[in-house]
Amino acid sequence: MQLIDGKAISDQVKQEIAQEVAAIKAAGGKIPHLAAILVGHDGGSETYVAHKVKACEQVGFNSTLVRFEDTITEAELLQKVDELNNDPDIDGFIVQLPLPKHINEQKVIEAIDYRKDVDGFHPINVGRMSIGLPCFVSATPAGIMELLKRYNIDTKGKHCVVLGRSNIVGKPVANLMMQKTNPGNATVTVCHSYSADLKEQCLKADIIIAALGVPEFLKGEMVKEGAVVIDVGTTRVPSTQTKSGFKLTGDVKFDEVAPKCSYITPVPGGVGPMTIVSLLKNTLLAGKKEIYK
Repeated sequence: MQLIDGKAISDQVKQEIAQEVAAIKAAGGKIPHLAAILVGHDGGSETYVAHKVKACEQVGFNSTLVRFEDTITEAELLQKVDELNNDPDIDGFIVQLPLPKHINEQKVIEAIDYRKDVDGFHPINVGRMSIGLPCFVSATPAGIMELLKRYNIDTKGKHCVVLGRSNIVGKPVANLMMQKTNPGNATVTVCHSYSADLKEQCLKADIIIAALGVPEFLKGEMVKEGAVVIDVGTTRVPSTQTKSGFKLTGDVKFDEVAPKCSYITPVPGGVGPMTIVSLLKNTLLAGKKEIYK
């Protein structure tokens, strides 16, 4: 069993981005600028955005954090989105999800200029991804593909089971695994809460990507010998062993599943670090105007 070290790979990618930013700076070019809008004080969102800001500093990007209280109206948020769309200094920006219940998330996502949508959530980017055109691919699926690529994990002709069908992870990663690319060219089955033969499907899988958000859902009895398991889950569960009173738990019962795997990602330290570097890669592309001129 080999542990897939997302932290090490993300550090590698950050170094590559930093070198490219240094070259842009030396040539007198524009430094990429990422902005993030954070509404309210959700603990997970606060942590994630803080990591993004720190990562921007590490690679030499400019970054802007725009904060609003959760009492902001939908109209006020949309006005700020419009401002960032029209700000020539901002290359890419994200609106951190989830948003308060009185704000329509999809409406906000669609208001973002797709050429600055470095989260890859806009329908134009999703549509282009689905037919294999250049686009901003959402960060977590892009991070998963980068891990598979850098560990030289063969996906061609393999049976890949994706657990979960969210717009943020499940659907896009299933689509990417089907593409005529490397990694890709897999036979993909998407399972969800209504799948009747879920255990049987998992036992057939050469690769399992678990993105349900259900702690320790994937048990040892559901995985065949030699499988590759990518755990996307990051649920905070109470713990008496940590200062914070909680720990991050994945969708995979690690102690049971890991001994059967050829490769497996841990939680934390697997997919999580790759999500942030994928966002940085998208921002670099946005700054260089490589996808959308």
